[in-house]
Amino acid sequence: MKKVLIVLSIVFLAFATLKSQSQTKDQFVKVVNGQFIRNGNPYFYIGANYWYGGILGSKGKEGNRKRLTEELDLMKANGITNLRVLAGAEGPDGEPRRVSPALQLSPGVYNKELLEGLDFLLAEMAKRKMVVILFLNNAWEWSGGFSQYVNWSTKKPIPYPETAGHTWGEFMTFSGTFHQCEDCKELFRKHIKYMLERTNQITGISYSKDPTIMSWELANEPRAFSNANKVPFLNWVNETAAYIKSLDSNHLVTVGSEGKAGCEGDIDLFEKIHSSKDIDYMTVHIWPFNWGWLNPKDMQGTMSKAIENTGKYIDEHLVVAHKLNKPLVFEEFGLPRDGFVFTPGSPVTLRDQYYDYVFSRVLESISKKDMMVGVNFWAYSGTGKPNPAREKNMWQTGDDYLGDPPQEAQGLNSVFSNDPTMKIVKKYNEQIIKAFNK
Repeated sequence: MKKVLIVLSIVFLAFATLKSQSQTKDQFVKVVNGQFIRNGNPYFYIGANYWYGGILGSKGKEGNRKRLTEELDLMKANGITNLRVLAGAEGPDGEPRRVSPALQLSPGVYNKELLEGLDFLLAEMAKRKMVVILFLNNAWEWSGGFSQYVNWSTKKPIPYPETAGHTWGEFMTFSGTFHQCEDCKELFRKHIKYMLERTNQITGISYSKDPTIMSWELANEPRAFSNANKVPFLNWVNETAAYIKSLDSNHLVTVGSEGKAGCEGDIDLFEKIHSSKDIDYMTVHIWPFNWGWLNPKDMQGTMSKAIENTGKYIDEHLVVAHKLNKPLVFEEFGLPRDGFVFTPGSPVTLRDQYYDYVFSRVLESISKKDMMVGVNFWAYSGTGKPNPAREKNMWQTGDDYLGDPPQEAQGLNSVFSNDPTMKIVKKYNEQIIKAFNK
């Protein structure tokens, strides 16, 4: 009888283990026939960019876990289940126009407090059944990114734009050399391996096995930065995506592209960088003000043009999504407050009009079973406040972290917790849930 009980116990434990593994596997966001699937159901979402979440999770002087948990609760209450977060900046600290503190201070040297901050963020998001898109690099200067890897490898100084007489053209040329710099790319591969093999010190779960992570993103807005660099850029995308998949078969991988605007105006290049079997879904970013669609002196009069151009841009990329049968996420877009005023509580009438249009496109996609499956607005600033004492509203160490990176005026594209914009977010998230129940 004892032998029978022992055998039954072993069988039960084996079954329970298999069931647990199966349930965990189902929790990972997957792509099935051009759609996101989460827990066996279609997954559409209206989420947010929250790049500084890992920093707030730190126990260091820059962290603020009370603010982080409060803001996660506020976002969840408005239906936000998807956040796009910077995995961490490259160092050293104290560079101009740069996020501080850095996660990777120098090649292979990490800020342990920030790593634990990212652990804390993931653990808290898991409690709220939220998922995160972690971008691992950046084409722009505000978190180090490509240009920092080039500096580490070549020892050449970074020509920061709008400082010491340097232009954006100089910076983009410098940043673009990353794709043909073997030492730069090898340093980044080592960083990828380090992050994917990390074990969360709070949950005990390896990052590569954590369903709280929806996807790994190669970089924020990676670009070739020149026509001559298109092929090296494409090769880097393919090689890096394949490398991530070789280390982690559980998670989705995406490029982080702006779309045609981030591909030297070449929609064919956009298609090529998303054609690899190792790239699971496509992204686009749209910036009406930066791209000249919105006149800051006549926001009201040019809003219809901005909305029209946004629709055309989405439609152009949906054609590629259908061709490749891959989901399309509108993962970054933002708009200044009325009159380009930065202070919390100032009107956001025009922004809300624009957000309403973008969110309506997601609902339309659901009803048509189309390929646009999610959006992440830029950016959630929650309960943070700009420092009015700063010249030109620029960020300095010790100020609250906001959705606007340090090189931008603080509050420029921020969505604060008490903005009426959040009511629109909640309304559309509720409508998405209703659409699923039909």
